[in-house]
Amino acid sequence: MKILHTSDWHLGRSFHRVSLLEAQAAYLDHLVATVRDHEVDAVLVAGDVYDRAVPPLSAVQLFDDALHRLAEAGVPTVMISGNHDSARRLGVGAGLIGRAGIHLRTDPAHCATPVVIPDAHGDVAFYGLPYLEPALVKDEFRAERAGHEAVLSAAMDRVRADLAARPDTTRSVVLAHAFVAGGEPSDSERDITVGGVAAVPAGVFDGVDYVALGHLHGCQTVSERVRYSGSPLAYSFSESDHRKTMWLIELDGAGAVTAERIDCPVPRPLARLTGRLDTLLDDPALERHEHSWVEATLTDPVRPAEPMARLVERFPHTLALAFEPERDPEDPRTSYAERLRGRDDQSIAEDFVAHVRGGSGIDESERTVLRGAFDHVRVDDSVREVNR
Repeated sequence: MKILHTSDWHLGRSFHRVSLLEAQAAYLDHLVATVRDHEVDAVLVAGDVYDRAVPPLSAVQLFDDALHRLAEAGVPTVMISGNHDSARRLGVGAGLIGRAGIHLRTDPAHCATPVVIPDAHGDVAFYGLPYLEPALVKDEFRAERAGHEAVLSAAMDRVRADLAARPDTTRSVVLAHAFVAGGEPSDSERDITVGGVAAVPAGVFDGVDYVALGHLHGCQTVSERVRYSGSPLAYSFSESDHRKTMWLIELDGAGAVTAERIDCPVPRPLARLTGRLDTLLDDPALERHEHSWVEATLTDPVRPAEPMARLVERFPHTLALAFEPERDPEDPRTSYAERLRGRDDQSIAEDFVAHVRGGSGIDESERTVLRGAFDHVRVDDSVREVNR
């Protein structure tokens, strides 16, 4: 069976205020063409179909068109909701849409009810695990703790129980939207940390033939049977070195996996340029970036005059400009942003408490209170967005 694994379409998202709607439409054209050209038997979309819970009408129309074209191609499609999607909104009409071969899996309670697709070797059971927000689903799964590993483990226990009741020849595929240990994140994924932990071990998914992951935007292999497809487009400059692809997975009669990367269309390459302004404007080696989307970081000791206007003359698609003057790291003028780079909210808050106390750090009980506050705010924001 040939399976096309995709995820993280983020329909409706822009790139530094530049609309990506045309680029997303071109990607969906490419996806449908790939399905036909490679005679794909099933399409998987592992979450974050939309970029936000209430997407713009243009994104909904694009999604609707994609569903019609996949249905017309007669290729079964399995989709799950991600942490950017509203599971309830995305799942509206799922039963009716399923009759056309488009299977939306957005309800955690139904994660062990697979979409079964037969081939010459028997059945393949596709289990869709939508994004499981621990605080919201722990009661459904009777998890002892509200953590990602606990709820995913409970969901996978249900999957394995259902699979055990099926014929031994049944092969299995799981779609999940999660941060799995061994994956490499970028700047464009929304934080899903709970209790100070974001990642779950890949062993949570033991017992199935293939795991199609979504959430991380880089295409990557956690193991031969556990993979991220990554996003089809770059959504931050931190993805400038990504090769945007989909996985074409072949599952043989014994459940063995072979994988091939299918490249996605690139609307415009990304470039991250660092140096003094005059160097960026004069260096002939940078000519290849003149048609790229550019993020420029200027290192001039003194901020030059009209830097953006001058950059745009050579690099007309400059979208982001930052300043990091060449200074000793101990220089007191080092910017606040530089001092905070790479640090999470928890560590910044802990340092703030220590600072106002005159250098005395916090104890474990206070650290737990802070962590709980951050978790509460993140979950509350997610709930408010979904219920708007």
